[in-house]
Amino acid sequence: MSCCAPGAEAFADPEATRTLPSPEDLVLASRPVADGQREARLSVPAIHCGACLRTVESALAGVDGVLHARANLTGRNVTVRWRDGSLPPAIVETLAAAGYPPHLADSARDGPDPVQSELVRALSVAGFASGNIMLLSVSVWSGTDAAMRDVFHALSALIALPALAYSGRVFYRSAWQALRRGRTNMDVPISIGVALAFALSVYDTIEGGPHAYFDAAVMLLLFLLVGRTLDHAMRARAHAAVEGLARLSPRGVVVEREDGTTAYLPVGEIVPGMTVIVAAGDRLPVDGRVLSGVSQLDRSLVTGENLPVPVSAGAVVEAGTLNLSAPLRVEASVAAGDSFLAEIVRLMAAAEGGRSAYRRIADRAAALYAPFVHATAILALVAWFSVTGDLHLAITIAVAVLIITCPCALGLAVPIVQVIATRRLFDRGVMVKDGAALERLAGVDVVVFDKTGTLTLGVPRLRDRDHADAKALALAATLAAYSRHPHARALAAAHAARDGRLDPAVADVREYPGDGLEARRNADVVRLGRAAWALARQPRDPAGPAEAGTVLAVNGRLVAAFVFDEALRAGARDAIAAFRGEGLDVEILSGDHEPAVAGLAGTLGVVRFRAAMRPEGKLARLNSLAAAGHKALMIGDGLNDTPAFAAAHVSMAPSSAVDVGRNAADFVFLRESLDAGPLALATARRAGQLIRQNLAIAVLYNGVALPFAIAGLVTPLVAALAMSGSSLIVVANALRLDWRPRRKRPLRAAAWRAEAGEGLAR
Repeated sequence: MSCCAPGAEAFADPEATRTLPSPEDLVLASRPVADGQREARLSVPAIHCGACLRTVESALAGVDGVLHARANLTGRNVTVRWRDGSLPPAIVETLAAAGYPPHLADSARDGPDPVQSELVRALSVAGFASGNIMLLSVSVWSGTDAAMRDVFHALSALIALPALAYSGRVFYRSAWQALRRGRTNMDVPISIGVALAFALSVYDTIEGGPHAYFDAAVMLLLFLLVGRTLDHAMRARAHAAVEGLARLSPRGVVVEREDGTTAYLPVGEIVPGMTVIVAAGDRLPVDGRVLSGVSQLDRSLVTGENLPVPVSAGAVVEAGTLNLSAPLRVEASVAAGDSFLAEIVRLMAAAEGGRSAYRRIADRAAALYAPFVHATAILALVAWFSVTGDLHLAITIAVAVLIITCPCALGLAVPIVQVIATRRLFDRGVMVKDGAALERLAGVDVVVFDKTGTLTLGVPRLRDRDHADAKALALAATLAAYSRHPHARALAAAHAARDGRLDPAVADVREYPGDGLEARRNADVVRLGRAAWALARQPRDPAGPAEAGTVLAVNGRLVAAFVFDEALRAGARDAIAAFRGEGLDVEILSGDHEPAVAGLAGTLGVVRFRAAMRPEGKLARLNSLAAAGHKALMIGDGLNDTPAFAAAHVSMAPSSAVDVGRNAADFVFLRESLDAGPLALATARRAGQLIRQNLAIAVLYNGVALPFAIAGLVTPLVAALAMSGSSLIVVANALRLDWRPRRKRPLRAAAWRAEAGEGLAR
């Protein structure tokens, strides 16, 4: 099995370089990301291992004007950011010169996966050949005479030659691409080992020797292809989440022109201000505001809830949501490339491209592999020939060293676990923006919460609404129906939950911004709003009573006072209990006033909290925690949490956060519940355990296997079996992360631990 994923072979043909995108194409495919900066994502199918990632990023880092480059192994693409100008830097030319010709990325590509198809065909040929050669080998091992042995060896050679030529192309092309540019990769010693094993076996067959290793050469390719196919399938499964999201956006949309006519345009040509018509059953192509129409939307992509949400004129809608019942006219607020759906796709792609410290260690170790193995094999060859004078034996041992020391298990140890963990969290409604964030999350010891929009939904709720006076609530709700103020909406919602019938005698409702609502009820003047205003007889009375909340008054006489609090976010109590169960400290940092923060902290049982915190105050608190040696997880929402996100060890935000908050956070949870926090923590810790186990397995295998190979105790066939077996163990261990059944219902405090991976030693 190999850590190198396939794909480089597709660009071995020089014809592939003739379709490189032009600088103008690159500009059209890019998007502005900051003042004077643009960013584009290019598909680079030749990326196939950690060494490729380093080569691509190093090459682009040396291009004048390039500010940032991050290659992605799973998606086989590279995201490049550069200083804007008349023409982009020599990005395409640099990649092509390095042996990685790019083309414009198309994440919504349809059709079968050509790499997967080639792997399956190569695997089938190698499997057929190895099965037949093994049958012939068994006949030789059973004790046939010399003449029949030579015949069986010759038949094995005839079967092995076309199989090695066809199935081995996956490795030969990759090795040649590296060697012709003065580099090496893991496929170089593999190709050398296979070629030497075959050549040595042909020599033994011609000379009538007792041993031949056609079975070892073909079996080696078979196991390598099994590993490569599994690796590609796992990466494709994870990347399918990104491609599936991209396909949620329609290819084109009907646009209403200013003269009333309509036209069908590609989604990429939509600009802010355009009016698009979304038919029932279609998905929204861009973010925007409903101009006309009444319908219901499936917003499960945004909220994780499948219940339809009613929308009408004025409602804000997101790209990717499904229009269920009636046509809508929507004014686009952003271009398609900057929509909510496009941002989610970019976040998922960034998660695949992230590399943790574990992964960087494994990549560096793998980079040292080829020179070390080549040197070890040469030393073994020279030493055995010097001692025994038997060149045949020395070459056989050198081949075994080349085969058995392939660090495929080391290369697979980290990325396989991270890919599975990222996909599993996405299935549970948590997006990981960076693979390194999983590693950082596993080490946190403090959780810091924002209040409004995080622990609470930021929506007022009438306190003790079940005990409120029914008549007073009905009168207040009648006035509140004419306002969009949060407290008015809370009153209307509370009355709707009890009775819902409004007072028909109320008329002439007027709203005074900053004060409240005034209406006539028969001969009475009814006011709902700020106490200082509602209890005075004039619309504004600076000398009136001090503000005492929202009140209902009739002719200046107090009828009812309403107190509001904020609705807790679902799972808030369970999440805090789960974090404490893991030994983490919990505190609240909020910009709200002291009574509100203290009340919420008391409700949730949080002892440490700070109120009236400005952004710089939150930043200072996170910095002080870091200075004290703590690793803090910051869970917040909103613009004022962004500096704290940067200072925190790792950060998390809900999908309802403002754009800058989502961009700054390491994790984004799509569901409403805060269960996402403990789930991500448990998954990260379990992933860390599996990564450490995989690294230990890989190191132990190489430490034990290499002395046996150098000592001449291992044949090439046994070396192939041992090397492949170690990689299979690593993959099987990584798959343990995904063995737990997924629940359809939201997690609760008693269930999140088992769901996320309780019982690692099971």
